Amino acid sequence: MPRIIDVIDHVNVLDDELAYREPQEGSGDWRMGSQVIVGESQAAVFVRGGEALDVLGPGRHTLSTANLPILSGLIGLATSGRTPFTADLYFVNLKDMPQVGWGTNPPIVMETPGRGMGVVLLITHGVIDIGVDEAMRFVKQYGVGKAVVRLRDIKDRIQAMLLGEISELILKSGAQSVPDANKLLSDLEGAMLARVNDKFAAMGLRIKAFEANPFQAKQDVSLDELRNYVSLEVWERVQRLIIAQKAAENEGLGGALAGAGVGLGVGQQMGAALNPDMAELQRQLMQQQLMMQQMMTNMAQQNQPQQTQSTEAAGATPKTKAEVQAMLDSLDMKLANGEISETVYNRLVEKWQQRLSEME
Repeated sequence: MPRIIDVIDHVNVLDDELAYREPQEGSGDWRMGSQVIVGESQAAVFVRGGEALDVLGPGRHTLSTANLPILSGLIGLATSGRTPFTADLYFVNLKDMPQVGWGTNPPIVMETPGRGMGVVLLITHGVIDIGVDEAMRFVKQYGVGKAVVRLRDIKDRIQAMLLGEISELILKSGAQSVPDANKLLSDLEGAMLARVNDKFAAMGLRIKAFEANPFQAKQDVSLDELRNYVSLEVWERVQRLIIAQKAAENEGLGGALAGAGVGLGVGQQMGAALNPDMAELQRQLMQQQLMMQQMMTNMAQQNQPQQTQSTEAAGATPKTKAEVQAMLDSLDMKLANGEISETVYNRLVEKWQQRLSEME
């Protein structure tokens, strides 16, 4: 014979408990006439066959077709409803849970076009007051099949949804600096709360309060970490800065530029450039890049006559189509080896391509 549950309640509620199943193992055996005692800040949800069916509010309830209309319709009313039936009963805690911590993990990516690396990683933390708003919906989302649901079990999803809303707000606002982002915090703590609650309502939850500390730019960001967050365009820009730094450290043209003070501190300034508040460092970095490009162009132009002469004097002037084609092929190799500049390469290619056309 099945063991009939005649009276049941749940009074030992944990501080971070959201839902608790009775019985903890297996389904309970019930009958119409059994009693369920629901606490003042609780709701009780009956689940049968993995489907949440009926919900009871605070008070003492004698199970009947009146308060379990969906469940009683499924099990039928044989023998005047005294036939045992199996079901799970979930007690849902409706109390607010105050001061629940949250933080930007992962950080929020904010585009900063034309400034530093073109992106900054925002970090902050704060607290929210959260609770179950609709017991039936919450059980459907998280309770079914679980003996107990605690806040820690769904905290990652709560944080992911929260950060998603904040990121979208920052993107749509057009904010391009840390101060710009911090101006939005008043919206996050005010009107934005209603928008966030629209998303959390789908989970059966509510947020009654939202607090955040001012945004800061994350410092000491490694290249591997940065690559996980930025677009391909931004990543390629970072790579170009690395190449510029290495060129400044090499002998020859890069060494001459480094000796002139160009390119120094690129690596040290890369981390600082991620912080848009350090505008002066970013401005200096951009000036250094422009100076490097200009100096490389000037030096290449000054070396053109000498490089052209040495190139053309390297062998006899080609007279046949085969010799001209060989000359063109050799130019590709000289450019790859750094023996001639791109400017000289383009001029010579144009010259010999024209000669080749005249021979046809």
